[in-house]
Amino acid sequence: MSAPSMTLFHNPASPFVRKVLVLLHETGQQDRVALQLSQLTPVRPDQALIDDNPLSKIPALRLANGNVLHDSRVILDYLDHQHVGNPLIPRDGAARWRRLTLASLADGIMDAAVMIRYETALRPSEKHWAEWLDAQRDKIRRALGMLEAEAIAELACHFDIASISVACALGYLDLRHPDLEWRKANPQLAAWFAEVSLRPSMVETVPRI
Repeated sequence: MSAPSMTLFHNPASPFVRKVLVLLHETGQQDRVALQLSQLTPVRPDQALIDDNPLSKIPALRLANGNVLHDSRVILDYLDHQHVGNPLIPRDGAARWRRLTLASLADGIMDAAVMIRYETALRPSEKHWAEWLDAQRDKIRRALGMLEAEAIAELACHFDIASISVACALGYLDLRHPDLEWRKANPQLAAWFAEVSLRPSMVETVPRI
């Protein structure tokens, strides 16, 4: 087995990192990428990462030639062009835009969930902004409601960029926000998530923190 040719700056708790890890497993590329742990918060950047990504955000992927890709969407697109199987991001046509739109909706769930985590875990309790927190929770509920009402069949037909993104978003809600009890209002989504959570790529990437 050859040595990994790429390095992924990661933290196992990040749902954006998990998307990349799941795609690596689904496309058989996990052995090509070494993992470098990044411990960071919005106010405490990872100094080891700053030289490669001045935003000090994860995931970031250092390629064999030394170039560094930032943002999970960019990294996923790059990696999806590096394997010989069926693409997990449709290359063109209406399917491409629909799957990317569903993936973007999942990213929005992750964004809101991470913002709630930052507000409640990093800021002193007397500085918590209740109205802002409620607005983030409402975003999550609305997005889940749309997936429940409109996208179950689409998610079930392929495990691709859309399904990976939604699954990682739901996994993060379970990890950081079990109080949202998202399954109660979204039984079809819950059943779908229970099924895809058994995939080896999902099992292997469950955050162990």
